[in-house]
Parts: sequence; structure tokens; C-alpha cells
Amino acid sequence: MTDKNHAVAVRLSEADFQALSLQQKTQYLKTRSSKEKMDLIIADSDARRLAASLESQEFFWLIKEVGEVDALELLRLASAEQSVFILDMELWDGWTFSEDRACHWLTYFMEGGEPRVHELLKHLDFELLQLLLSREIIVGGGIGDQDNDEERLADYDHTFDGVFMVTFKNPQHSQLIGSFLSMLIKLDNPLYTALMEGVKGDIDLELEEQCQRFRTGRLQDLGFPPLDEALSIYARVHPDHFQLDGGKQLVSAGEGGHLIPVAADEGTLFARALNRAGSEIVYQELNYLVNSALVAEGEAFHEPESMLAVMHRVCGYLNIALEKVAAGDEEVAVRILVEEELKRLFQLGYSIVLQLKFAGRDVESEDYATAKLLAGLKTKRPRYYRGLDEDGIDGYREFRDTGDVQRVAEFIKAHH
Repeated sequence: MTDKNHAVAVRLSEADFQALSLQQKTQYLKTRSSKEKMDLIIADSDARRLAASLESQEFFWLIKEVGEVDALELLRLASAEQSVFILDMELWDGWTFSEDRACHWLTYFMEGGEPRVHELLKHLDFELLQLLLSREIIVGGGIGDQDNDEERLADYDHTFDGVFMVTFKNPQHSQLIGSFLSMLIKLDNPLYTALMEGVKGDIDLELEEQCQRFRTGRLQDLGFPPLDEALSIYARVHPDHFQLDGGKQLVSAGEGGHLIPVAADEGTLFARALNRAGSEIVYQELNYLVNSALVAEGEAFHEPESMLAVMHRVCGYLNIALEKVAAGDEEVAVRILVEEELKRLFQLGYSIVLQLKFAGRDVESEDYATAKLLAGLKTKRPRYYRGLDEDGIDGYREFRDTGDVQRVAEFIKAHH
């Protein structure tokens, strides 16, 4: 882990843990595995307050590492802010709202009972609720519509209050949405009425764009860039013409965001230089770069393996770039990390790997290993074929160093 605050601590008994202050508990949790962390929080006498002490990103990461199904008890302890962050992460693929994922997570929150849903409703954007319902129901009737006779009612599936009539668009979600509306009319009748009127007259596309703007603003406050800025990290540079310009002082990227543990391969030049630099600005910038890569991938938020792969890719590209510009000199590497914008180094590492993708475009082979290697290079973000490693495993991983680049380059050259 590159998070320098994660020191290994002596394992405490549950009773000793309970005796700690909230701040001490929070620090101790940083040293434990995901499963241990979750079990300690759930068993704590003040579990809800302890869970709320975790940053929203840290809480989300914990849920994903443990697995949603296994973490249901922990999820029920989520604060409203943590819950909103989870939804911001989970309900969108790029710019597109996913009603399937919204219903998936709504199920989890509703299992927490009416008080949890009531608290969450106070923090959710009205527009997000309206967007979800507009995808799931057609609404008729209303406050000013007195023509609610049996013939009109027959055109719809259900009415919850004798005023608004509802038809469910998606049979697979109808029971969930029906239960949610029944709960909503009981918990907050004015909100229910406003949403029903809103769904009757909404313009879906404008609503989706508005929800995305609100979400982007919240995520920017936590150190996540908007999508267009996130995609800019993948701008290509020419490796042979790359020059260091030392523009770090101009960079405020990620300021105000919260640091999360970033996995870097121990022993690499990048990991060693990062530890020696010990710069909060560099850690902040690295975190922002990882957040940018996660936003650029979109779907990576939904799977822990994908999130880890993105972290390894970021660290791998930075290491490849650092090995090139520092020529293996650790002192020089430390200075470069402190002075140089990490985004530029990432772009250099990415561009070096991208050259392999271009080099492999004209190679054709029926040989199994060659075909597998080329298939890895052809993916949207080129991946390294592990068959070239000493253990010869038949699979893929992210590029880690210039050794990986050289092995692939030589392999391509030999099969041209």
C-alpha cells in the first residue's frame, strides 16, 4: 500500500477495541483486512457512529471489497452521505443512468426498513427520484383531475391513493417500485404528490442531464473529476519527444479530496520513489489520477477487481514513465515525482504501451501464445499477456515496467 498511514498494528481483542476512543478505533481499522474491519464495526457498541466515521469513498471501497451480499449488515449502518456516494458511484455508466442498477440498490436500502429510507429521502435529489420513477411508471390522474371513474382506472395497473393512477413499465421491477411508492406515500406524502405530478410532465433527457450535473458537483467535492476531464489523462504524447517541465506548483488537482489506499507493486522504482518523497501533494495527486482513471472507465466502479486493475494500471504507467525519464536513478525519480505533474507522466507511460498496440496491428499468427498476446494489446486499454512471465500463466494483467514493454516489443518483432 502506498498510503503511508497504514502501519501494521498489533491485533486487538474485541474488548480492547471497544475500549478505544472513536479516533483510535478509526486509526486501528485502517490496519485491518476488509473482513476484519467490517466485523469490528458491526460488533461495536456504537456501530452506526463508527461506520459514519469512515470517509464515503473508504466505506464504498469496503462494501465492494467484502461484496455487496456479505456486507448487507454493514450497508444498513451507512450514513445518508455514504449512501448518496454509493448511488453516485453505482447508478451511472459514463453519462447514462441505469434504472436496473438503481432498482438493485433501492432493494438493499429498502431492506433496511422505513427509518433508513426516510433518512435517505431527505438527502436524495428530487430529480434523481423523478428520473427513476419516470423510467418505471406511467402516471395518470392527479390533484386537478376529478374524472377518476372506473373506466379511467381500468386503463392503469394500480392507484395508491385514489388520486394518481399508475402503470408499471417494467414487470421485473413492478413489485419493488410498488413497495417503494407504498412506503413513500406513508413517509412523505407531499414528496409523493410532487413526484407523481413531476413524472406526469417530465422531459426525461433534461432530467438525466440535470441529475448528472448534480452528481458531478458532489464527486468533484470529493476529488473526482468530471468525465471529460477524466478522459484527458489518456491523451497521447510522443515518447521520443517528451520533455520534463516541472509544472507541479500549478497543479491543485484533487485538493480537498480524500486519500484512499492505492496499491502499487512493491519494489518498483515508482513505489520506492513515492515512499521516499513522502509528499502529501504527490499522494493527493496520485489519488486524483486514480479517481480520474476510474471515472474514465465508468463501469470500473461496480467491480472490486476492475477498481484494482485501474489502480495497478495507473501505478504501472507511472513506473514505466519514471524508469524512462529517471533512467533507473532513484534520487532523480524522487525529484521528478515532487516536481513533475503526475498526469503528464501517466500520459507518457500510456503512450509507450500504446506504441506496442500499434506495432502489433500488422502481425497475424495462428500460434496460440502470439494470438493471445495480440488480443491483449487490442483491448481498449492494452493488457500484458502473462504467458511471457516466468510462471507462464495463461491470462492478462496490467503493464508494470519497461521490462514488460521490452518483452512484448521483442516478441512482436520476432513474429513480424
